[in-house]
Amino acid sequence: MEAKDTIPDEPAEPPVQVEAPVRAVEPPAPFPVAEPAYVPVAEPVPTASAAGRRPRGRTALLIAAAAVLGIAGGTAVGYGVQADRAPTPLPALSQPGLGYPAKALPADKVPDPLPVSQDRQLKTDGDLLKLLVDRPSGARSLLASLPAERWISLDAYAMEFKSEDYMFERLADGDVRRIAAADWEQGQHRGVSIRLVQFRSSAQLGASDHANGQLDYMPDAEEGAGNSGTAIKGSGNGRYFLYKPHYKAGYLPSYGARAIAQRGDVMFDIHVFDTVPISKKDIRTLAERQLERL
Repeated sequence: MEAKDTIPDEPAEPPVQVEAPVRAVEPPAPFPVAEPAYVPVAEPVPTASAAGRRPRGRTALLIAAAAVLGIAGGTAVGYGVQADRAPTPLPALSQPGLGYPAKALPADKVPDPLPVSQDRQLKTDGDLLKLLVDRPSGARSLLASLPAERWISLDAYAMEFKSEDYMFERLADGDVRRIAAADWEQGQHRGVSIRLVQFRSSAQLGASDHANGQLDYMPDAEEGAGNSGTAIKGSGNGRYFLYKPHYKAGYLPSYGARAIAQRGDVMFDIHVFDTVPISKKDIRTLAERQLERL
């Protein structure tokens, strides 16, 4: 038979070139990597501290209950033993040298309570108006419709200051009890104003705070006297001051002096005004007299 060449009717299409995906070049493994076998994870070996701990189970509860019963039983036994014992006599009380007199003092030698003149608290609990310094002979009240000595309210007293709202709140917080006032005119143009401000007994030192608050700004030249003043003899924090004269056209010159001190729960504030110079002796004597009354 003759071999016949098979001739395709149509030429075969060229093979389609498929681009292989780009892969990262990895170094070949030296040997095939097998699938890792399952290895059980070993439990951690307990340390010395962990090994010493025991779970709180029934054993722990039994031990705790036994301890409580043991304490209660021991206490009961102890009380029983003490109750059965005979009482132990106490040692004799021996304290030689006690300061008891051999015999009672006679009635006329027994010390009386402090007199009213020395009991400051008793003095200030009474009529505070009576503790105001006495008016000089011939002095007259500045207000004809009111006596020279009188009670004034807290708001009326606060209005005597520049910052009356602030002063009212400060004094109210300090627990003011009452305020006694004296105002008189002496000579031709001299005026005297005295205030006794008493505070209630409380945790706050109202009288001391009020006095120190007034003393703090007195050295200021604009608000106060512009000097540190002079200490009042016999007082802990008291001082008296002389102001610089004030001049205004058409008016007589104005001179002023002030004294501030505190004793116990009472603070006193003294102002003196005049058209002639005020001596240190005048304001000092007035302050010392007022201090003696408290």
